Amino acid sequence: MAKLQNREALEKLRSSLQAKGQKSQKLISLCAGSGCGAYGTAKVHTVLQEELAKHDLQEKVQVKLTGCHGFCEKGPIMVIHPEGIFYPQVTPEKVPDIVKTTLIGQQLVDKLIYKDPVTKKKISHEHEIPFYKLQKRIIFGNNGLIDPTSIEDYIAVGGYAALAKALFDLTPQDILGEVKKSGLRGRGGGGFPTGIKWESCRRHEGQRYVICNADEGDPGAYMDRSILEGNPHSVIEGMLLAGFAVGATQGYFYIRAEYPLAIERVQRAIDQARDYGLVGASIFGSGFSLELDIRLGAGAFVCGEETALIASIEGKRGTPSPRPPYPSVKGLWGSSTVINNVETLANVAPIILNGGAWFARFGTEKSKGTKVFALTGKVKNSGLIEVPMGTSLRDIVYEIGGGIAGGGRLKAVQTGGPSGGVIPEKFLDTGVDYDNLQKLGSIMGSGGMIVMDENDCMVDIAKFYLKFCVDESCGKCAPCRIGGWQLLHILEGITEGRGTLEDLDRMQRIAKAMQKASLCGLGQTAGNPVLSTLKYFEAEYREHIVNRRCPAGKCTALLDFVIVKNKCKKCGLCARSCPEKAITGDREHGYAIDKTRCINCGMCFEACKFDAVERN
Repeated sequence: MAKLQNREALEKLRSSLQAKGQKSQKLISLCAGSGCGAYGTAKVHTVLQEELAKHDLQEKVQVKLTGCHGFCEKGPIMVIHPEGIFYPQVTPEKVPDIVKTTLIGQQLVDKLIYKDPVTKKKISHEHEIPFYKLQKRIIFGNNGLIDPTSIEDYIAVGGYAALAKALFDLTPQDILGEVKKSGLRGRGGGGFPTGIKWESCRRHEGQRYVICNADEGDPGAYMDRSILEGNPHSVIEGMLLAGFAVGATQGYFYIRAEYPLAIERVQRAIDQARDYGLVGASIFGSGFSLELDIRLGAGAFVCGEETALIASIEGKRGTPSPRPPYPSVKGLWGSSTVINNVETLANVAPIILNGGAWFARFGTEKSKGTKVFALTGKVKNSGLIEVPMGTSLRDIVYEIGGGIAGGGRLKAVQTGGPSGGVIPEKFLDTGVDYDNLQKLGSIMGSGGMIVMDENDCMVDIAKFYLKFCVDESCGKCAPCRIGGWQLLHILEGITEGRGTLEDLDRMQRIAKAMQKASLCGLGQTAGNPVLSTLKYFEAEYREHIVNRRCPAGKCTALLDFVIVKNKCKKCGLCARSCPEKAITGDREHGYAIDKTRCINCGMCFEACKFDAVERN
């Protein structure tokens, strides 16, 4: 392929690609992200190609394997354009009917149409589905339209136009000005103003670097992975714009090795961009040069911290260093370095193309733009969502998420992953932005959002996240290494019936000491789940300590299972489910639990269909 020597060559190629795409009457996009891929997109794609060939539709219908559409639990997702007809959970067996009825007969396959879990109404078009209605998809807008392995697809929808604009119409100072005007803040958790970070790096002489932090490690978070898998060129373009703004000549993607598909697609995208002359020496013939490479992380959560990430790239053990100096002053190999996460960089091209003022129209006064969240937990509609900053938790949970799964009652929403906190139901009308979440004792984090109901134990939740932080601590500083272990030890005692009321004050003191004295953000925020659950759910802690009882039924050491004789149907399901053979009896005389052998696993409780096993 020929290198693009100037803007005119890019626009000529774009026009050619758009004209070629218009030849097809229909476009079918199949989600091929990790989630839908696990559900079987490849098999659906194979059958679809066979059916199109059978009916001689290859020239009339274009098929694209795209990135994540967001509605992950409904995968594999098929959308037929230009109408936007939405078919969820498509299996190979459903494909012939779709081809025959919709593509040929121009009718909907009624039995395959999406059914809203709240209204029970059938909805046939993607944009009408409540999950998508309140979203503003600046970053994910093209995910369902382009093949992430094709640079031509990205160029056809406007890709690299922002880079051309920057190189031929703007100066580095102009770029910095637009990013500052946009109000873009770091989406990796810290929320530091992006323009100020870039400006600080630009002020220092010598070699400069740009780094994309793709070391996404929060439990339940997969936003960055989905962007890299679904639209890697959007992040590359953001890297190029950042490099031009700060005067860098080398950039690195730091991606955790557990993301093989993301790594593969980013490498392919870099190679494609290099072939077109969009990465490397004198891009567009402008004289600006930036080389991009990938470095893999071994999966250490602490390497999401900037200085630990830098140490890892340098081939050292990934542990944090004291700040200041900040990486923008002294970073990779002692040079000025800008580090931004995937989502932050994906926002840059739209900002430069449309202007900082355009981006600042979305969101709140101090939190501009949109934010991508991984909405999971006890919610009917789970998946990736992109909403304007300031959208209320209530709208996210009940409008986009469809409410609580299983008909339960919402108890809390956890944001920010291991570094975040829980937000109780009474704050559901709070707009989600950096400042509001901090006031409530939580953080934005990278964007994890877990919905919890009355069957979730807040003490157990705090223990889960603290154990994660203890396991992931690098051990370099004593406040994190020792304080985290002490907190976990106390929480384990409470969930096992060994807690005391003095433990509540003790945990507060330890967590606050960790906030003040830990070397990096991991230790400074590790106590947040403990502090927030103590703040809003202290009564639940007291129930564990005083009455040796877990109201949610999660802490097995505090549970007592009993088979109620007059309810028992003598079916034997409980006995067959017990891993310890702790249930004695037979179908003639009934069953009972041998307390000396019972491990309180709850399998009998789950197996019984007649409410004969009671949990106390």
